[in-house]
Formats: sequence, structure tokens, C-alpha cells
Amino acid sequence: LLWCNLVGGNDDLVFAGGSCYIDAEKGVCKTSPKFAESAEVVDTDTLSDYDGDAADFNGIADIHAALVMALRDFVSKVGAKKVLIGLSGGIDSAVVAALAVEALGAEAVMGVSMPSKISSQHSKDDAAALARNLGIEFHTVGIAEIVAATEASLAPVFAGRARDVTEENIQSRARGLVLMAISNKFGALVLTTGNKSECAVGYCTLYGDTCGGFAPICDVYKTDVYKLARLINDTAAREIIPQNTIDKPPSAELRPDQKDEDSLPPYDLFDAILRLHIDRFMSVSEIVERGFDRAVVEDVARKVARAEYKRSQYPIGPKVSAVAYAADRKIPVAAKRGME
Repeated sequence: LLWCNLVGGNDDLVFAGGSCYIDAEKGVCKTSPKFAESAEVVDTDTLSDYDGDAADFNGIADIHAALVMALRDFVSKVGAKKVLIGLSGGIDSAVVAALAVEALGAEAVMGVSMPSKISSQHSKDDAAALARNLGIEFHTVGIAEIVAATEASLAPVFAGRARDVTEENIQSRARGLVLMAISNKFGALVLTTGNKSECAVGYCTLYGDTCGGFAPICDVYKTDVYKLARLINDTAAREIIPQNTIDKPPSAELRPDQKDEDSLPPYDLFDAILRLHIDRFMSVSEIVERGFDRAVVEDVARKVARAEYKRSQYPIGPKVSAVAYAADRKIPVAAKRGME
């Protein structure tokens, strides 16, 4: 049996390659590399080795290779010469930037830090350290004045109303404005940095941090983003992604001392519930039967249901899981949903 596989990225599809020749009588298997083009000459008379295990799924290493290939092919096929990433100092943008450098080279990647008046010093420092480690072009564009001007313009309309998530989202949309302006001026493709866990529950701001043309990690759960970060550093045998970025509690930093766990379960628990609900289409009751707290599961499921309208507008990205949102979950945006 000669099995010849397509290889390469095509929008959200990822063709893994890994062609192989199999002789069942001799117990022979010869495989080609995954996630890379190759040309092989197989001498069927002399071949005696078996390397079929190389075709098996290799966990986070294969996801990493798939993301790099998909990103490289998408950028090449759309004709972009440069990509642009908003660097927050957080784990998601750091991983996306590292993937971009691996796929395209440091000279094709631009990073922009966009601190607000409440951004922590460590976030600014970590963003700059990442850019240095990657050797990419790096700029800092503060958004405090943009946010202040927007709030001042809206003050007459908002008079008498308390500050809430509206003002938080102005920060994110100001960053989207900056990124798209730089994108227009330099012809750089904006890479969106949200992960699958955040997209699941709408933990992202439409027309803010959802701006962009390609979302490399939109089908990667947050816990796997951390695995990717560690793999990137281990493979390089040096600190590419700053250790502080990996160690610190994740935060959107849209209000003082904000942490993701203020409104979400710890990511180990959160992702475990999402994998059952999203990837395996389990109901709340089925998940609860597996030992999870009903109140937590109901809250997660409710957030997932309410966020469909955001996911329907999210940029495309490579499908690397069993169930990706746009490709495999055909859920209407306007629909009443029960919790069972």
C-alpha cells in the first residue's frame, strides 16, 4: 500500500502529510515527514525497517508543527510580507509571536505594545523582553490618550451612568484601532491572539482584541497554550517566552488588579469542562455525572451559549482539534438553549 497525503495549510484546514509505504507481509512501513513537503524514493525490494509509529499523533509537538505550517502557508497564499501582533506581555500573544517568527522569520514580524494607564509594569517589561528574545521589530504605542478622548466624547451620552465593562472595552477597541491603522499603513497582516478557551465563553472584545486576519491559536485551549510556550523554550534551549509570562496569573488588564479567575474557573478545571462540552458535545447533566460541580458547569455552558455571536465573527484559524467552532459546531446565533 502506497499512501500519498496532501500537506499544507489552506485557510482553516491543515493537511498533515505523513505519506507512507506499507508491506504487510514483510511488516515494513516507511513514512515521510509530517507537516513538510518531501519527495521519497522507496526501494520495495530492499526496505526492511518499520517506522510506522512516526505517523502517530505526537501531542503538543504535532500541534506546534501544524500551527507553524498553517501560519506560513496562509501568509504566503494571501501575499502578505509582514505580520503584526499586539504584545500584551501575556502568554497568548507571546506564543503567537514565537510561532510567527518560526514560520516567517524575525524580519517579517512586528510587535506592538499598547499600554493603558492601568497596564502593569511587568506586562510592558515582558512584552519588550519577548521582542528582544525573538529579534523582531518592536514599537510602543500608548492608548491612554485615545481612551481618555473617547470617554470624553461619550461623557454627555453616558451622563449619570456608572462605569462598567463599557469603559473596559474601550481600551481593547483602542488597541484594535492602533493595530488596524499600522496594518493599513505598512500592509502588515494582523494576527489575532485569542485562544479556544476564551473564544468559547466570549472572553474577548468584538472589534478590539478580535481584530485581525488570521487567528493561529483560536483552536488551542489555554492549558495547551502553556504547553506550547514550554515546548518553544525547551526546543530553543533558552528563554524565548519570558518565564514571568508563563508564571504570572493571566489577566486582560482592563481594570486594576483584574485576573481571569475573577470571572472564570481555574483553567485546568475550565478546559476540562470545555473539552467535554465542546469537543464531545456533552450536556450539563452528562458533565455533572462525571463529578463536576453543577453550578460551575451551568455557568460555563451558559457563557458558551451566549458567546456564539462573537465566535461567528472571529477570524479564521487552523483547525487542530477534533471539534473546531466554525467547522464542526453548526450552532445558530439566535437560538434559545436549555442547560440540560
